[in-house]
Amino acid sequence: MIEIGRGAISKMSARLEGPTVQYAFRLGDTEVPVNPLIGTKLRLEFLGEIHCSHCGRKTKKSFSQGYCYPCMTKLAQCDVCIMSPERCHYDAGTCRDPSWGEQFCMTDHVVYLANSSGVKVGITRGTQLPTRWLDQGASQALPIVRVATRQQSGFVEDLFRSQVADRTNWRALLKGNAEPVDLAAVRDQLFDSCAEGLNSLQERFGLQAVQPLHSVEPIEICYPVEQYPSKIVSFNLDKDPIVEGTLMGIKGQYLIFDTGVINIRKYTAYQLAVHQ
Repeated sequence: MIEIGRGAISKMSARLEGPTVQYAFRLGDTEVPVNPLIGTKLRLEFLGEIHCSHCGRKTKKSFSQGYCYPCMTKLAQCDVCIMSPERCHYDAGTCRDPSWGEQFCMTDHVVYLANSSGVKVGITRGTQLPTRWLDQGASQALPIVRVATRQQSGFVEDLFRSQVADRTNWRALLKGNAEPVDLAAVRDQLFDSCAEGLNSLQERFGLQAVQPLHSVEPIEICYPVEQYPSKIVSFNLDKDPIVEGTLMGIKGQYLIFDTGVINIRKYTAYQLAVHQ
């Protein structure tokens, strides 16, 4: 086999061209298109080293998808409020890095509905659409509320997840396309059932800060998958440094081989070699 790239892996770049997602490996500063590799034999080899994606320090274990332990305990992007945005403590003056918070948290966010393995609610920065949906393997997606800060998006998400799930079933995601759903109807139902909570948030933060989106149309997304697996077998580079097989497709951040599946994002900062 011929080596076609090596370096520290990051989550695959993903862009929407028409309805279909185009992917590329990101190995250090190099990008290798992945869609053309579908249907061919491919081997990923973990080279035995992990370097923190922030400071470059060699680490035995990756924390928070690509960081060494000291960075994980110090960086704002690894704080508890990243997973639970409603717990943002920027206003309390205790943000680990206020300048980072201003850039990434104190900016417009979108609360959305997505259909990956069923309908779920999620949040992301306004600038991250549609990338967030592509990374999650959503076949349908719809922005439903625009807010002024990440914390506010967490409050809205918390309100909606009393009615709708906030997680994706990754095994169901990799077994085929989710059944189509009328996301606009789900949105309208949420607005009706959560009207009191939305009004409270608008009274607290202002009408301009929490804006329901009534007229946005859902988008449809197609993934380059030739065949879904009948049985899900997950590769683990920490236990076996070699992943090999015929690449059958890509969905979300998963490579689907005829021999198993692997979540590339999980191995951010791992030194990999890719052979074809």
